[in-house]
Amino acid sequence: MPFECSREVVNDYEKLFESDEEYDVIIYAGENENVKELHAHSLILRTRSQYFRAAFSKEWTEKKDGKFIFRKPNISPQFFKMILRFIYCGKIDLEKLQGPDVLKLLIAVDEINIQILSDYIQEYLIKNQDEFLQQNPIGILEAVYQHETFTNLWNSCLEKICEEPEIFFNSDKFISLKAPLLELLLKRDDLSLDEIVVWDSLIKWCFAQHSNIPQDPTQWNKEEITFMERTIHRFVPLLRLHHVSSEDFIIKIYPFKEIMPKDLVYNILMFHMAPNKKLNMNMQHPRQPKSISTLIKADHFAIFSSWIEKKNNFHYNVKNIPYNFNLLYHASRDGDTAAEFHDKCDNKGATIVVVKIEDSEQIVGGYNPLFWDSSNSWKFTNDSFIFSFTNRDNLQTAKVGYSNGNKNSVACYSSNGPVFGGGNDLCHSDSWTSSSSTYSNVGIPAYFDAGDWEVFQVVKK
Repeated sequence: MPFECSREVVNDYEKLFESDEEYDVIIYAGENENVKELHAHSLILRTRSQYFRAAFSKEWTEKKDGKFIFRKPNISPQFFKMILRFIYCGKIDLEKLQGPDVLKLLIAVDEINIQILSDYIQEYLIKNQDEFLQQNPIGILEAVYQHETFTNLWNSCLEKICEEPEIFFNSDKFISLKAPLLELLLKRDDLSLDEIVVWDSLIKWCFAQHSNIPQDPTQWNKEEITFMERTIHRFVPLLRLHHVSSEDFIIKIYPFKEIMPKDLVYNILMFHMAPNKKLNMNMQHPRQPKSISTLIKADHFAIFSSWIEKKNNFHYNVKNIPYNFNLLYHASRDGDTAAEFHDKCDNKGATIVVVKIEDSEQIVGGYNPLFWDSSNSWKFTNDSFIFSFTNRDNLQTAKVGYSNGNKNSVACYSSNGPVFGGGNDLCHSDSWTSSSSTYSNVGIPAYFDAGDWEVFQVVKK
C-alpha cells in the first residue's frame, strides 16, 4: 500500500522559501524607492515554472558572485513574493486583497506565465469580486483584453455589459472605447439592444473618431467617405441589419450607403421590398439576451410583464420588458422542499413561480403580487394569476387566469411551497396539485410531478 505525506512536503518547501538558505537567485521587484530584494532557488524555479526554465536556459539573467540576478520593476515586491510562494508550495491567499490589487496580481502572474494560477485568480475575481467587476467592467476589459489567456474574465465583464448595455452605450465612455473592445461587444449574441440602437451607437462612435467630418453624410467629400468607410468596415459584418425595420433602414441606415458594402445594401432592400425572393446570403440570427432561467426564455418574461399589467391583448417584446426578474430559487439547485422555498423567497415582494411538468414540455405557474411568508395565513389580491404554456416552445399555447377576488388568493403556509387559490388551484406540497376555484381553468393537470421549478423576484425597472 503506497504511503503519501504531501502536506509535509508542501510545508517543508514553504519553510525553505521563508528561510533563504543556500539561495542562488536574487530578484529585484518593484522600482525606485519601492524596490525590494527577494531570494529564491534556481532549481525549484526551473522545475516549477516554464517561464523561469526558459529564462535560465536563454540567459535572460545576469550573474554576479555565483548568483542569478532578475530585475522586475513592473511587479511589486508584495505580488512577486505571493507568486514565489505559489511556485514553492502551491499556496496563495487572496482574501486580504481588494479587487484592483487582485487584477494587478493576475496581470503579473500572466507575465510569469503560470496558467493554473491565472485560471484560479480569474475564477476568484468572478465568484468573489462581483461588485468590483460590476462597477467598472469596461475599465477592467481595457486592462486585460490584450491577454489572450484571460477569456473567462473577458466573458464575465462582457456579460455584465450585455445585461444592461444602455448604461454604457449612453455614457461618455462609449465613444472613447478602443476598436478591439467595440468589436468584442458587437460580436455578442446576448447584447440586449435593438439592432437599430446598435447601429446608431456605432455611427456615433465613428463620428467621435473623426470629429471634423460633418454629421450629414450627403455633405461628405471623397476623402471623408474613405475615412468613414475604413472606420466602419471591420464592424459591418457583426451587425444584424436584416432585423432592423424597413422604416429604420431607409431613414437611419440607407443615408450611409456610400460607406456600406453595395451587395449588403442591395440584399437588405430586396429583403424588405421582395420578401418572397430567395437571397443568396447567410442571414445572422437576432441577438438574444442571456436567459437567467433553465426552463424558459426571455420571450416568456415579456409575456409575464404584459400579464402583470393586465395587457392581455398586447405583449412586450424582449427589448422593452419593464421589469427585472431576479432568480431567487431553483429547486434542483436549492432543494425541492417547502423549507428551502421559504428560506429563499419569503419577504422578497412580488414573485413569479415557473414549474416544468415532468416528462413534458408544459410549463405552469403563478404570480404573487404581494409576498410570501410563513405566517400560516391566506392573502387577498385581485392582481394574482396562474398560467400554463401547453408547449413552452410555442408561445401561442399560453393561457392565463386571474384571481376572481376570492379572499383566498394566495396561501403562505410553512409546510407548503407556493399555493394559489382556495381550492388549491396550484399547490406545492409533497407533489403538485391543481383544481379550479379562485382562478379560471388554464389547463393545469390535477396531479403532476415537477421536472424542476423556479421562483423569480419581480422588480419594476
